[in-house]
Amino acid sequence: MSLNLKKQSAATLNIGSKLYHYFSLPIATKQLGDVAKLPKSLKILLENLLRNIDDKTVVEADLQAIVDWQQTGHANREIAYRPARVLMQDFTGVPAVVDLAAMREAVKSLGGNVNQVNPLSPVDLVIDHSVMVDEFATDRAFGENVEIEMKRNHERYLFLRWGQKGFNRFRVVPPGTGICHQVNLEYLGKAVWYEEIEGELYAYPDTLVGTDSHTTMINGLGVLGWGVGGIEAEAAMLGQPVSMLIPDVVGFKLTAKLPEGITATDLVLTVTQMLRKHGVVGKFVEFYGDGLAYLPLADRATIANMSPEYGATCGFFPIDDITLGYMKLTGRSEDEIALVEAYSKEQGLWRHEGDEPIFTSTLELDMSTVESSLAGPKRPQDRVELSQVPKAFQSAIELEINKNINLEPSVVDYQGKTFEMLDGAVVIAAITSCTNTSNPSVLMAAGLLAKKAVEKGLSRQPWVKTSLAPGSKVVTDYLALAGLTPYLDKLGFNLVGYGCTTCIGNSGPLPAPIEEAIKLADLTVGAVLSGNRNFEGRIHPLVKTNWLASPPLVVAYALAGNMNINVKTDSLGKDIYGNDVYLKDLWPSDIEIANAVEKVKTEMFRKEYSAVFEGDETWRALQVESSSTYNWQNDSTYIRHPPFFEGMKAEPEVVQNIHGANILAILGDSVTTDHISPAGNIKADSPAGRYLQEHGVAEVDFNSYGSRRGNHEVMMRGTFANIRIRNEMVPGVEGGYTKHIPTGKLMAIYDAAMLYQEENRPLAIIAGKEYGSGSSRDWAAKGTNLLGVRVVIAESYERIHRSNLIGMGVIPLEFPQGTTRKTLGLNGDERIDVEYLQMLEPGQHLVVKITYGDGRVQEISTRCRIDTATEMEYYRHGGILHYVIRQMLH
Repeated sequence: MSLNLKKQSAATLNIGSKLYHYFSLPIATKQLGDVAKLPKSLKILLENLLRNIDDKTVVEADLQAIVDWQQTGHANREIAYRPARVLMQDFTGVPAVVDLAAMREAVKSLGGNVNQVNPLSPVDLVIDHSVMVDEFATDRAFGENVEIEMKRNHERYLFLRWGQKGFNRFRVVPPGTGICHQVNLEYLGKAVWYEEIEGELYAYPDTLVGTDSHTTMINGLGVLGWGVGGIEAEAAMLGQPVSMLIPDVVGFKLTAKLPEGITATDLVLTVTQMLRKHGVVGKFVEFYGDGLAYLPLADRATIANMSPEYGATCGFFPIDDITLGYMKLTGRSEDEIALVEAYSKEQGLWRHEGDEPIFTSTLELDMSTVESSLAGPKRPQDRVELSQVPKAFQSAIELEINKNINLEPSVVDYQGKTFEMLDGAVVIAAITSCTNTSNPSVLMAAGLLAKKAVEKGLSRQPWVKTSLAPGSKVVTDYLALAGLTPYLDKLGFNLVGYGCTTCIGNSGPLPAPIEEAIKLADLTVGAVLSGNRNFEGRIHPLVKTNWLASPPLVVAYALAGNMNINVKTDSLGKDIYGNDVYLKDLWPSDIEIANAVEKVKTEMFRKEYSAVFEGDETWRALQVESSSTYNWQNDSTYIRHPPFFEGMKAEPEVVQNIHGANILAILGDSVTTDHISPAGNIKADSPAGRYLQEHGVAEVDFNSYGSRRGNHEVMMRGTFANIRIRNEMVPGVEGGYTKHIPTGKLMAIYDAAMLYQEENRPLAIIAGKEYGSGSSRDWAAKGTNLLGVRVVIAESYERIHRSNLIGMGVIPLEFPQGTTRKTLGLNGDERIDVEYLQMLEPGQHLVVKITYGDGRVQEISTRCRIDTATEMEYYRHGGILHYVIRQMLH
């Protein structure tokens, strides 16, 4: 019996005055086989299975498969993984809580107990995605932006306050506190989790899933975590295991150390480029090598954060002395730190010098070779050496530089200054996002560069919208203590809020004269941000090129003001004596940065996190009723009762075959969830804009799609509505449009989908490679479902979106190798048939019948990308939440 293995592996640890129980890997592997060379990330999965072995969802053969993985670096076996906790941000958290509230209604209508719908795992929701950069470059910016945020989002925040009261094991970190990943790194994460079970303390690895793809940042602390869709996260918090295949693990060896003047951002852009080229989609990446001894934990977190950009499930750093040092700096207790050290050493999770685990494949980077870089103009993996940025800007084939050469020059009068706007103008320079604002070295470098610039008499260019949005209040504390805040303020990098801001498209409006000038001359302009995402259409609708850069380079580009300037060699401006000033004159030395970083003290973390869940007076004043079910407001345009469970029966119905499905859209390669899922601004003439106006919402009060994720009416209207999406059914047209068949009329994708629903016709999406890459956006799948799409056929899928489609009852199919929408000659007139769905098995090959507009018929054999038996159960039930509800009723 497998349970005997668990019982035999029981052990204890004495830490201070406390006794911790745990399940020992060394004891278990006496029976299973040696795991000394197993990657440490897989040892964490092994412990998870050992602790949860029950002879039902976890059996001894699952553990043996991980041990045997060492023989080939691969295992084709599904496991049931149970993370310790769940992390959410508000954009994905609000619809998750909406779903939980709707599940309570469904359980109630089916005669069940609504209190069964409660998180079984601890859930932390951090409100960080709602603050927008409305005010900037003024001391009033922070106060005014927070005030606007609270007014805009009053209804959403009331709803979250209800959730905080209505659900067990659910905590909310209020707005104006920090970014979820930085709060997780600095405060929530424990490295080794512990809880009391039946009067005894149990210790085990800290693990989590999060509703944001950059949850991976916590891997820098030796915590195994990654992003999942909101749908999967809801299931995990309700006690469902995460169904996954034992992953391949790519080892990334780091040697030597970074040279003078090179930042963690430069390192992460290099790592991202290398791993994208290597191919790590769906795999774990584990960093090893003696170079880790020279890599501060904040730098590790920066690299781990960017896992979605290099395509990996996670980028894991094992626990070592640097981990303990960071935990001490950030105010974790001595007992917690002692537990982390003792437990990780006992379990073989501690990193030792010279460690060489077995990996599926490996690659290596000598960190002394890293160069100063940016990434752009629209993908994080497209690294460009600093000196080559002007060339990259000019040669990007889609930019169409100087396409309207007869237009009058755009002369702008703004704030008492007159200037000419040119192609390449940097209109946004933002120090933003979890990736870099968690890292004191790059933030201090930005402050020091600003100080030198101000002292030489330089200022930002007047057309640049500048902002500083740190990931936690600790950042503003240490910048102030180092005396650098006044210099950042002088260059317009005033505090605008604690949140993601520009990185998620909350850059706010550009000043009206700047926007008018861009439109007048159809200028191709740029944004430079210290973020992790730069997909087209994401940062600002008028900014076609977006460049990821370190915080000090963001400051440098605010001074330069144009992407055509080579900031490495060209003058950034004149000093007070009229002499040219170059980047090398402003760049701080490593010693200067190190001295500034010394100002970061443990007391700062303890002070800022002592009341992390309390919020300001406005938050505390939000009054909500205590009730087990939510009182839905019929006139709400933010929170609506979703239709997912309408007409649901206690038992699942037979899956219906797909007959005569029309194609809603034909999409190319690398279509991201940013293209599919509603994000950013809501246009007045869009279906969502029209809906809001019909419900009495003025355009000025539209807010963003992200803030309205609790309203399915808005979100389904915004699905596939990104301004940069290209549907090949309507060549030459950008944005969310399609051709309705058989009328041939051009219309918004939402309008066409509703027309097809009236005609009772199912729908299909056709796509190229890497379909659904990007953030873990549940609405990319929910919106697809609500538009009536039953099947997606693509060349390949990103992990999270594939899983989310299944979680919403949409079947993902994969074209056979060498077959694409182009080889098939698809133009959108075709009809799609898929049969035998009642007998479907994971990974099965399914025949898809394509009937062309001229009557020709072609059949192709596609692979069903429902990969596991658990996913198949979800699909047969019509979705993961339907499955969970029915489990509660039995």
